[in-house]
Amino acid sequence: MPFLQPETPGRPGPTPGSVDYRFARRQLLHRFRAGELDRTDVCDAQSELLRVGHNCSQRATAPCPVCGESQLRLVRYVFGPRLPAGGKVVAGRAELRKVTEGRVGARCYTVEVCLACRWNHLLRVDPVGRQPA
Repeated sequence: MPFLQPETPGRPGPTPGSVDYRFARRQLLHRFRAGELDRTDVCDAQSELLRVGHNCSQRATAPCPVCGESQLRLVRYVFGPRLPAGGKVVAGRAELRKVTEGRVGARCYTVEVCLACRWNHLLRVDPVGRQPA
């Protein structure tokens, strides 16, 4: 099946190319609450993500959707040219601007992680820095 080329250059807006994973998150939580998935299936954060969540993250405004604890954190990783293969962890917006200044084609991945029960989920991917022409 051939892929058709879009008639427009992309979605207009302040951040074209952003991907939001809220629907996938809701679907996963629905399956967990319906008993289709076990807690070990959804609460499986790796120790490195927990460490970064503990040391270099922002506190989320909502409690954890699995355990209800208020230890839910938002972790941001930036991937792009001339950055480490594992990405660069940024703690806040000021550091994000500093890391992406002058970079072309970088992306910021926002992950939520609960330090209490190990729940984690990719929330969104945003283009940051200068966009390719």
